[in-house]
Amino acid sequence: MKREKSCGALVYRITPNGQKELLFIKHRHGTHWSFPKGHMEEGENEVQTALREVKEETGLDIDLEGDFRQSVEYYPKPTVKKQVVYFLGHAKNDHVVRQEEEIGETRWIPLEQAHTWVTFRNDKNLINKAKKILLPE
Repeated sequence: MKREKSCGALVYRITPNGQKELLFIKHRHGTHWSFPKGHMEEGENEVQTALREVKEETGLDIDLEGDFRQSVEYYPKPTVKKQVVYFLGHAKNDHVVRQEEEIGETRWIPLEQAHTWVTFRNDKNLINKAKKILLPE
């Protein structure tokens, strides 16, 4: 069994009226919305990979929330087990410059609507966990 590991982040911003929004990306040849992520490179730790991948795919610098680290595992192919570690990051600005070779579209979506934009249960679970931090009761 081949094992792969990627890292990424759920990136959020706060609008001038105080609304929290998540950044979604759609890969150039993909059909679903998700979050920036990518493979770890030699010598990187999880945080370094997540920060690099967000910057490469969106042009954004982010500050990570210290209490959020979620790991998701799935099988993209029968012989491949993939682990993706996600962090939660606040965008230092909200001017997205997408990586045109890989990313087809980007969208800022209000956090309350975010779960309707994703296809996979893992992504819905990530959004619910982010809401617990970003929308405390």
